[in-house]
Amino acid sequence: MNIVDSVHALLFVASEPVDLRQLAQSLGASEGQVEQALDVLQRNLNREGPIELVRIAGGYQLCTRREFTDLIANFLRPQRNRLSRSLLEVLAIVAYRQPITVGEIDRIRGVQSDYSVRSLVDRRLIHEVGRKPAPGRPVLYGTTAEFLHQFHLDSLEELPPVERGGSLLDAVLSEGAEARLPMDDLVS
Repeated sequence: MNIVDSVHALLFVASEPVDLRQLAQSLGASEGQVEQALDVLQRNLNREGPIELVRIAGGYQLCTRREFTDLIANFLRPQRNRLSRSLLEVLAIVAYRQPITVGEIDRIRGVQSDYSVRSLVDRRLIHEVGRKPAPGRPVLYGTTAEFLHQFHLDSLEELPPVERGGSLLDAVLSEGAEARLPMDDLVS
């Protein structure tokens, strides 16, 4: 059994991104050997086929290539659990303004966001990251590794730039945000 095939097998069965250290420990190999195996696997997968090796959330994962997105979306359509516009608004605000409280989200949106925040926590897209040192010590929220995974991001720095002109996005920008989620692609 060679190390490239072993790395491929581990990534194939992993449901989440796997970091270099975990791969090395599982294989009883050095991180350098695993990095070389990942490079070879990347080259092999780049030659042909629908699968690619992607670096996501600080780890590695096998994913389908973007050109298969529509095909897969149509195949899985009945199973998709899409986010409503209000959930996407809250998620965008959290992604670009984190850490942020529910009260701050409410002020940006102009409506209460308790239900949306709870729903995003239930979906593991955001989570409690601390408490604000203010009266009442409100909970601060931030995005999760699952958020990075679902949006195929390695880090928050990969969030796309904000497009000016939308009232919600202008409100987010006026508070210091610098990016935008592709909401129209995800709205039900």
